[in-house]
Amino acid sequence: MSVIAVLALDGVPGHQLTTPGLVFGTACRDHPGVVYELRLCAAPGLRATGAPAALRIDTPFGLDGLADADVVLVPGHDGYRDEPPPGVAAALRAAAARGSRIAAVGTGTFTLAATGLLDGHRATTGWRHLEELAGRYPGIEVDPLGTMVEDGPFLTAAGVFGGLDVCLYVLRGDHGRRLADETSRELLTPLHTYAYDVRDTIDREVTESVGLEPTLRWLEANVRHPLTLADIAGHARTSVSSLTRRFHAHTGLSPLQYLLRARLDEARRLLTETDVPVERIAVRTGFTSPAALRRHFRALTGTTPRAYRRVHRG
Repeated sequence: MSVIAVLALDGVPGHQLTTPGLVFGTACRDHPGVVYELRLCAAPGLRATGAPAALRIDTPFGLDGLADADVVLVPGHDGYRDEPPPGVAAALRAAAARGSRIAAVGTGTFTLAATGLLDGHRATTGWRHLEELAGRYPGIEVDPLGTMVEDGPFLTAAGVFGGLDVCLYVLRGDHGRRLADETSRELLTPLHTYAYDVRDTIDREVTESVGLEPTLRWLEANVRHPLTLADIAGHARTSVSSLTRRFHAHTGLSPLQYLLRARLDEARRLLTETDVPVERIAVRTGFTSPAALRRHFRALTGTTPRAYRRVHRG
């Protein structure tokens, strides 16, 4: 039996507290023999979840609940810029020293970074906080795509579904890809259907934005090339800061996140419309390796490129 300890700090988003129960509970329910103990562990000062609709919460565990955990999850919270509450940094360092895996979601990466454990490692956080994370903790190699990053015993993830990605990744490591894929399909299929509907809406809004539209189409036509922020800003004839601001306003994504989504959309098209091998698809869509394509493809769709091709070509 694996012990999953969720470290709850004051102002934690409610969905980041409930997501681990959703994932591991579904796996235990659908697969006899899969057993997890899930602990909600209160950090000093915990009073309520974050806004909106903040809820007062009480947990059966404090920091002592981390003592024998196999995995420690650190969600985001309101006071992520402050020093961690008393005892939190020491408890996380002790967990790492025992060999526990430690995962941080969103602004929880700042709390983990404050322990010094991420120095010399790759990590990520939500796109709104990437530059701040890099500025506050220069010893960390910040991943600008803001998806999910594994480096050693540390997992970091971003986005509304970052906690889902982390929990499914842990589940796959414990019980194999097939079980994780089945749990993913149970949880993610309706969510991703909704996500694509949202993207269609974003695309319509972007098309109405004449200023960015030529650059968006250029990005989609050049996904195979190793484009940088400077390259994209040069095409749009604007500064990097202005480009990022305009992308966020019109698409809800950073320029590099939009490029990643365009690459994955082209990969999905090639998988469903052609017989091009996955290794060649990785090259044609600008990924550094087939492994990078598989990692990002799973984060978006919850499945592998080959499995996606089998399903959609029936």
